[in-house]
Amino acid sequence: MIWDTVLINKYDLAGPRYTSYPTAPQFNASISKIALIDKMIMPSSNKLSLYFHIPFCAHLCYYCACNKIVTKKYEKGREYVELLGEEMRLRSLMLDQSREVTQLHFGGGTPTFLTEALIEVLFDNIQQHFTLINDGSQDYSIEIDPREISRSKLKLLSDKGINRISIGVQDFDLKVQKAIHRVQPIEMVTSLVKDARDIGISSINFDLIYGLPYQSIEGFESTLADVVKLSPERISLFNYAHLPDRFQAQKRILDESLPTAKLKLAILKMSIEYLINAGYEYIGMDHFAKPDDTLAIAQKEGQLQRNFQGYTTHAGTDLIAFGVSAISDIQGVYIQNHTDLAQYQSSLEKGQLAISKGYISNLDDRIRHHVIMTLMSQFKLNTYELEKKFSIRFFDYFPMEVDKLLPMIEDGMIEINDDGMQTVIEVTERGRLLIRCICMVFDKYLHSEIKYSKVI
Repeated sequence: MIWDTVLINKYDLAGPRYTSYPTAPQFNASISKIALIDKMIMPSSNKLSLYFHIPFCAHLCYYCACNKIVTKKYEKGREYVELLGEEMRLRSLMLDQSREVTQLHFGGGTPTFLTEALIEVLFDNIQQHFTLINDGSQDYSIEIDPREISRSKLKLLSDKGINRISIGVQDFDLKVQKAIHRVQPIEMVTSLVKDARDIGISSINFDLIYGLPYQSIEGFESTLADVVKLSPERISLFNYAHLPDRFQAQKRILDESLPTAKLKLAILKMSIEYLINAGYEYIGMDHFAKPDDTLAIAQKEGQLQRNFQGYTTHAGTDLIAFGVSAISDIQGVYIQNHTDLAQYQSSLEKGQLAISKGYISNLDDRIRHHVIMTLMSQFKLNTYELEKKFSIRFFDYFPMEVDKLLPMIEDGMIEINDDGMQTVIEVTERGRLLIRCICMVFDKYLHSEIKYSKVI
């Protein structure tokens, strides 16, 4: 990947992260729930990916934009697990329960807010309604707050099949941690990593954030040095989007404490160079992985995929999501649960699915989904394969989009190569960091009324 400051400044726009297409703003609350359920019950032989959203957090992190409920009342988890059990019962009635679950993820919130007893109950419910595997081929993961985990809880999760954990590190600098209300000494993370390795968890991801208050190049470089010593298989380097008008907690972060746009870019540039020099490969967006990690291997083999959980190696799965605000993706049919816990609970207590809104993709959506997700995952698009799959002619179907690509070709972000047999649109090393801008060309729903995070 080549860092080009001129291009970055030119194309540092706001836009979607494309964990789906169409993106969530297109989901419609007035869509017929019957129509969505009709799609949900259609027979399928696809394997399953399950997602569980646990919204509770014992601590308020000021930077966080997730759907969460901050409480120290751990007993709240019990009623919520019961609701998840009822939702699983209802959803499993629509599915062939013999379909294997190849991917399982717990997000939040703080999933490890749940007590060990409730984790046992939750997994018992999952195993009652779905076919879990535990042969080493599974991708079962959980997000972990180092302040809300014990060795015994980690061992329990491993015994249940969890083989990948994602640790919220953000930054090891104490001044930064205090400013974002998330103090967790490096010794705490080091101990967690050691426990995970001892227990046999095979893959560890660190979440880092650049653009936080009081960050500096020197300070974040020190964090990266500590991260590399701990040697996680994957690293996610997220951009902090300061949107205090949308997220109340962010109002506690002082504007004057944030790094300038110029400094933020410099921190990102240093971080990318540091991680690549340390042996990590740039996967895309904000993800890095060791060369022997399954993400890096899948990308080399053209098998990398993208969904609501980010980059994934599991193609052709139906994503079934549970919990407040969770979004399912069943072959281009999106179903989102209520984002309000009381509404979510009320629906399930009436024996109804907690559907809030949804979207049913049409043919054009599926074509554009293929284009955007292929570019996001592979940094190239074979137009012949697209034409064969959808019975279209790429340049006839996308005349306006091709015109919009021309300046990007002139800027050296992409190349269009034609050998007479097939045409390949390829993102250059210079354009990889700006992949969202390239994909935005093919997004017919994109408009300025929706506030997105900046690309960089």
